[in-house]
Amino acid sequence: MGAAFFYMLTENTVEQTLPSLIARAQGQGWQIELRGIDAGRMERLDAALWLGADDGFLAHGLAGGADDGLQPVLLTMAPTGRDCIMAVDGAEVTQAQVQAAKRVCILFDGNDQTALAHARGQWKSLTEAGCAAQYWAQDNSRWVMKSERQSQGSPGDA
Repeated sequence: MGAAFFYMLTENTVEQTLPSLIARAQGQGWQIELRGIDAGRMERLDAALWLGADDGFLAHGLAGGADDGLQPVLLTMAPTGRDCIMAVDGAEVTQAQVQAAKRVCILFDGNDQTALAHARGQWKSLTEAGCAAQYWAQDNSRWVMKSERQSQGSPGDA
């Protein structure tokens, strides 16, 4: 059973943060779903990931191609059942998806009150449903865990 990691971005953008999170997930051997809510935004993230960091680009693809199943990182607006879900721009993630994945990363702009309120709602919904969760915030270019909730399990768990 996975956990939801919330990343409140206050110093860096999603485009700046994704490469390091993707690299960590790939280091675990996970296939990654980068889930958004807007096709235009996904195309912009696609272009940003091709530019990559100083050491190269991140291999990935936009959903809808013939080789979607082969992509190590798939940019999509629909659930794919991959090991790691990275949700941006308020993309929804359900309790069942958190439990099926090895990790869910929910990235949001902590300087945007609408995004912050949405993330708080997601935190409340997922933790009340019994999902394990961690809340991380940027502090002087470092990630600091601000809150953690352990999985409550389900009544049928022994």
